[in-house]
Amino acid sequence: MKKIVFVAAIAACTAMSAVLSGCSKSQPAEEPVRAVKVLTVGMGAFQAGSEFAGEVRAQVEARLAFRVGGKIITRQAELGQRVKSGQVLAQLDPQDYKLAVDGARSQAAAALTNRDLAASDFKRYKDLRAENFISAAELERRETTLKAAQSQLDQAQSQLAAQSNQASYAVLLATVDGVVTAVEAEAGQVVAAGTPVYRIAKDGARDAVFAVPEDRLASMQPGLKMRVKVWPDNTELSGVVREVSASADPVTRTFQAKVGLTAKQVVPALGATVTVSSVASGGTGLHGKQVIKLPTSALRQDGQGTAVWVLDPTSMTLRSQVVQIATADGNEAVVTAGLELGMQVVSAGVHVLSAGQKVTLYQPAHAAK
Repeated sequence: MKKIVFVAAIAACTAMSAVLSGCSKSQPAEEPVRAVKVLTVGMGAFQAGSEFAGEVRAQVEARLAFRVGGKIITRQAELGQRVKSGQVLAQLDPQDYKLAVDGARSQAAAALTNRDLAASDFKRYKDLRAENFISAAELERRETTLKAAQSQLDQAQSQLAAQSNQASYAVLLATVDGVVTAVEAEAGQVVAAGTPVYRIAKDGARDAVFAVPEDRLASMQPGLKMRVKVWPDNTELSGVVREVSASADPVTRTFQAKVGLTAKQVVPALGATVTVSSVASGGTGLHGKQVIKLPTSALRQDGQGTAVWVLDPTSMTLRSQVVQIATADGNEAVVTAGLELGMQVVSAGVHVLSAGQKVTLYQPAHAAK
């Protein structure tokens, strides 16, 4: 009997414990400590914006073509050759144009004969009219015939001049002093009027030509002073943005910009590779100075302005620090106030963190092994 009572008591206690445990609230799981990437605040040189790769070209580059069509029989200039204005570069087969000139000359001679005959008739009829042998109407008809013959002569002479010009257009002459940078047709080739045959870079001023992506276009305005370094000896030249394309290249979606190089400098050879960068960014006067720079991924906006997360290494917690940004240097922001050297700043994932949050330092996988 006692054994039965003891077992019943144990069962009652077990049931009571189950009821009490069911009524108590479960403890929430602790939030895992987030790992963050940090960087130590230091000084770096201000580089004044991005650099662009480009090449040296002539400011004036002429594309030369025949003004008439035909078969090229001679080509007298080669790639890289220096030419003078008026120098013969190529010639078309002139035979058809000579025949056209001969035909126009014959028509002009026939029109001249008709005009002279009409002039003689008019002179004779004018004398007859003075003696009243013919009527005034007859003299007017002869005068009209003379005028028509004169007009036909003028037309024939104009046609002869036009055909003579066409024959002269069969010879292609250099229009500027410069260097042949491209040859686009060969002897024996039949070309149409206006088809480019040569490209000549005019002697004189040179440009550094480079491509600007769309996100940098706003800062690339005509008149901006630029620094041009010539590869491979890094010879430094100065220039000014002279021209920026109004439309993007349909393939690369970039905008072509040209920096005019100062004429008094030792201008590099055509086609030389150069790097182009602005002398100063936004007129800040920071070029070459030591400044604090942070990646843009470390910045965030809060109620007080631009801020960063600063790590307290003692408690391993975060606090918000407002900073003042002066300008951008490539993909980095130049900080002028709010930070001190040696501070540790979170460099990524700043929008998922909160003030006072406990964190740990991120360890790369290879470092954890």
